[in-house]
Amino acid sequence: MTGNPPERDTAADQEKWKEKGVAMRAFFYIFGTHVFAGFIWLLFYLGQHAQK
Repeated sequence: MTGNPPERDTAADQEKWKEKGVAMRAFFYIFGTHVFAGFIWLLFYLGQHAQK
């Protein structure tokens, strides 16, 4: 015997794992969108204040 408890993969555990995955994906998509929007804003700001 290895001393490891038997693996239990219930439907409730799978749903919790999926909920965490969805939450993490939503967080990264929202964060990434804001970073991209900030970069675009920076480009417009620098272009507006460039020496002409």
